[in-house]
Amino acid sequence: MTRRLAVLFAIVAGSAVGNLYWAQPLLDLIARQLRTDPATAGWLVTTTQLGYALGVLLIVPLGDLVDRHRLVPIALAGAAVALGASALAPTFPVLAVTLALVGVTTVSGQILVPLAGDLADDADRGRIVGTVVSGILIGILLSRTVSGFVAGLLGWRAIYLVAAVVSLLLAALLARALPVLPPRTRLAYPALIGSVLRIVARERVVRWNLVLGGVSFSVFTMFWTALTFLLAAPPFSLPVGTIGLFGLVGLAGAIAAQRAGRLHDRGLGLVTIGVAWALVLVAFVIGGLGAHSVPLLVIAILVLDVAIQGHNITVQTRMFQVDPAARSRLNTAFVANNFLWGAVGSGLTAVLWHLGGWTAVCIAGAVLSGFAWTVWAVGRRGGLRIAASPGNDPSPRAVAPGGRTAPLIDTDVKES
Repeated sequence: MTRRLAVLFAIVAGSAVGNLYWAQPLLDLIARQLRTDPATAGWLVTTTQLGYALGVLLIVPLGDLVDRHRLVPIALAGAAVALGASALAPTFPVLAVTLALVGVTTVSGQILVPLAGDLADDADRGRIVGTVVSGILIGILLSRTVSGFVAGLLGWRAIYLVAAVVSLLLAALLARALPVLPPRTRLAYPALIGSVLRIVARERVVRWNLVLGGVSFSVFTMFWTALTFLLAAPPFSLPVGTIGLFGLVGLAGAIAAQRAGRLHDRGLGLVTIGVAWALVLVAFVIGGLGAHSVPLLVIAILVLDVAIQGHNITVQTRMFQVDPAARSRLNTAFVANNFLWGAVGSGLTAVLWHLGGWTAVCIAGAVLSGFAWTVWAVGRRGGLRIAASPGNDPSPRAVAPGGRTAPLIDTDVKES
């Protein structure tokens, strides 16, 4: 796994997952042009995330069954077709359907993350996975800025046409760059999908991490969806291009959080998770106080994104340690779970916005953050530890290529 290939994985993964978020800063604009209200337009985010969860569940496990050299380009080509259909959607219901198909097909990033874990050596796995996951998170954040800028110049449909072309170009590039790899399992497809559920049922640590990952994605989606409504309404009344620029603040947070993978490699994974949840709670408090203040909102965005990105990188890397032979399936459980929670978060945002606006969203986010911190605190000394699993070396350290020693399981004893 070279640095150049890791960076390419990060670019492709970020571009792919950005397809889910083009609409987020454009909800008010889309609502006006397709003759619906902004809160109803918010369900476009929910629909896309539900489609993504389905695509992750049905397609990503194939990474353990078929050659990813072929699987990733095919997924990118499928996403290009769905994006083109979204650009041409004549009505709101048609757009909701085509964006659901975008969600189903734009899963190439989640195939590349476990592939990066497979290709990395033990000493660098946290750093490599952190690089690729940071690409995904940066893609999520940067997509808002790019979408707002393109829509401000050419209209909201243009961003979907541009994204379709980019997906096709990346498909051609990866068809040449990806190594040919043998399958990691010979299970039949129905058994492969069923094994995702069996891994979750078998591994307590997986269930703990799924709860933490799901809540983090839910509050992340709540914040950013509601922020679009807040900035488009008085007293701000900002145009879509300016709203998109707020994504650049979150981008700085994602870059800062990239060091979370290195903290995991040093055995500080659980500590990082606990600190992250404390920061998420602080971010929602600051955001609630900043309902009429751009500087406070900027601080809240920065704190939230540093916390969420660092948290997700750490949790996802820890998930990959549970069973190295099933990393694609573990990633399936993690990402599908996250986007189901994310869909709940975006749907809850529409309800909360009707009930109490920005204040109601921030209170709900703070409550969920406190719940997640409690889950972490209760499970820290037992449920969150990673024990040796089938395929893991039961010893605390293993020899990596080049003779280096590397932690193979979380050194949580140091953290307790």
